[in-house]
Amino acid sequence: MRVLLVDDHNVVRAGLKALLESTGRIDVVGEASSGEAAVGRARTLEPDIVIMDLAMPGMGGVQATRRITQLGLETKVLVLTIHDEDEFLIPALNAGAAGFLNKSIADTDLMGAIEAVVRGHSYLPSRAAALLARRKGQGGPSRDAGHEVLSSRERTAITLYARGFSANEAGQEMLASPKTVEGYIARAKSKLGLENRRDIVRFALESGLLHAEGEQ
Repeated sequence: MRVLLVDDHNVVRAGLKALLESTGRIDVVGEASSGEAAVGRARTLEPDIVIMDLAMPGMGGVQATRRITQLGLETKVLVLTIHDEDEFLIPALNAGAAGFLNKSIADTDLMGAIEAVVRGHSYLPSRAAALLARRKGQGGPSRDAGHEVLSSRERTAITLYARGFSANEAGQEMLASPKTVEGYIARAKSKLGLENRRDIVRFALESGLLHAEGEQ
């Protein structure tokens, strides 16, 4: 897996690089110390994953995440930060981040997060998942209402899609053609007012169709 490290502290990048390359499964292909540099290097290097800090001088991690996800690459962004999920989780997900992890548990959870994100899944530790659940309980009627208008086949299709399945793979699971699956997804997006896979992943998490990594 090819990784771009983004953090404005040299010592943090050095530590992460040593940790990742010691696994023998990660190639750190580039580093950046600012959001602006991260966008440029993501465009040039097209890594599998960007490990993104949030608080940096100039362009912050949330804006850089949004810019990278708008490049049209296959690159996924995993946010790795010391900052509280309560303040930064939702903005990061809205910007297109595929995962969110606190640096305090990076030594034990980082490789699992990377592997999940590269497979096309979203990754949220239990505390972040609990925050989304609380937000759903406090302000999620519209999401719940959206959930109810979907047929069972549409719900299955977007759940598989949110988990990273292609239309062909989802069709094999559902015993349906890829074209039929694409139709289910298109109808669900239209009913829910969603535009892309990031929107579907966020909806699936908030509505309970998709559980965060580590949840049962």
